[in-house]
Amino acid sequence: MVFGQVVIGPPGSGKTTYCNGMSQFLPQIGRKVAIINLDPANDALPYDCAVNIEDLIKLNDVMNEHSLGPNGGLVYCMDYLEKNIDWLESKLKPLLKDHYLLFDFPGQVELFFLHSSAKAVIMKLIKKLNLRLTAVHLVDAHLCSDPGKYISALLLSLSTMLHMELPHVNVFSKIDLIESYGKLAFNLDFYTDAQDLSYLQHCLDQDPRAAKYRKLTKELCEVIEDFSLVNFTTLDIQDKESVGNLVSLIDKTNGYIFAGIDGSAVEYSKIAVRQVDWDYYRVAAVQEKYIKDDEVDNDSNA
Repeated sequence: MVFGQVVIGPPGSGKTTYCNGMSQFLPQIGRKVAIINLDPANDALPYDCAVNIEDLIKLNDVMNEHSLGPNGGLVYCMDYLEKNIDWLESKLKPLLKDHYLLFDFPGQVELFFLHSSAKAVIMKLIKKLNLRLTAVHLVDAHLCSDPGKYISALLLSLSTMLHMELPHVNVFSKIDLIESYGKLAFNLDFYTDAQDLSYLQHCLDQDPRAAKYRKLTKELCEVIEDFSLVNFTTLDIQDKESVGNLVSLIDKTNGYIFAGIDGSAVEYSKIAVRQVDWDYYRVAAVQEKYIKDDEVDNDSNA
């Protein structure tokens, strides 16, 4: 049984930086890592990848040959990969014995809540190669400073979870930059827990552009709350403790914590990362580290 992560998220959320950081962290806790780049638009890789989709198909070639834009070209590339899944399987088989796999996917969000090709690729690999994968969905943390963008991030996360049908971890990436575009209206645990979203209505009403969509926003928040599936953990990819906490959570979702690649891998995992549930106290510690007290509007905290 082989374990790994499917790294997804909108453009700019830090997927490639995440894979690069994980490729440096995981060997330190005893895991051999192989990165599989499945983003044909990613032509400036900071890491060495074991498999590169550009060896099969290139986005620029597709765009030129079929007169497609970047989005259409990416959809075509994923369709082509699905039809040539044997190529990917043959590339992965030498890695299955002792590697932990990181799949770096494109940032086009339609691929993960609308189109079926990316999901079909993952499901075929899981079935044929006996993989245990967790979807790691990265969302830029600074979206929390804008209530409308935060709700959009929640909807995207929920849609992706329902479409992908994988063990799933939503991550606020770049948590160290969370207030780079404005202060937070609530404490950090409000955004990670994604509950009691009605409190956002007051913030939205302050924006005349959002006020006229009050009823729509209310209904969308109720949909998110009714599913009660979305919550977030946080990540600073340059902080070993932050990365270790996330690895611990991912290990629980895909079962690595219980099985490992081999007997020693379990021991490395237990020694290297504390297996503590993500809870209020850890979120409070993250807030204390990255958010200035005087910039949190405590009068409006939920």
